[in-house]
Amino acid sequence: MSEETTREIYERSGLGGDANLGTRPAVLVVDLSRGFTDTRATLGSDLTAVVEATTRLLAAAREGDLPVIFTTIGFEPNLKDGSLWLQKVPSLGELVIGSEWVEIDPRLGRRGEETVILKKGASAFFGTNLPSVLVSEGVDTVILCGATTSGCVRATAVDLLQYGYPTIVPRECVGDRAQGPHEANLVDIQAKYANVVPVEDALAYLEGIARGKAGAPK
Repeated sequence: MSEETTREIYERSGLGGDANLGTRPAVLVVDLSRGFTDTRATLGSDLTAVVEATTRLLAAAREGDLPVIFTTIGFEPNLKDGSLWLQKVPSLGELVIGSEWVEIDPRLGRRGEETVILKKGASAFFGTNLPSVLVSEGVDTVILCGATTSGCVRATAVDLLQYGYPTIVPRECVGDRAQGPHEANLVDIQAKYANVVPVEDALAYLEGIARGKAGAPK
């Protein structure tokens, strides 16, 4: 089934509405760590374009003094905290706390005051303090970036919806190691969980926030 056919079926089914956005967004960067952006890592792939697009978005958020949050996957050296996920994805065992693979990609220029959440599951919410961080920052909307589209980005998008956060996914700011799952999940995320938009629209939204004239990107 083609992507166009899928979209037509979804539209006939009443999927794909636009979520209304708020005026206090945060940028949530999921797992753009060396373990996913460095091709030397088993799980790594060339996400240079994703990193570059996300860097643009981060610059706009920082200019507007908006919250920036990173997540990274990391396990204890004995891997006993990995449970079933490590059985399904044994290469996750490379992501040991303290190793270079858990470090946020330095090209993103993370600042010392920007929160980094260590996670051990696909969703950024699973077993973490992310809900408390979002509440404490007064966040009402999330701009979701990161990797992988078919894994942790999708899982986080689902939970953001369930926690009541309207979400934007700039398509250039998410990536995957294979194009097929990447594109298929973007279609599904747009249909059910978040607003998938060009990065230029996300930047325009942030600029509107800075001007005090928020507008939802289409």
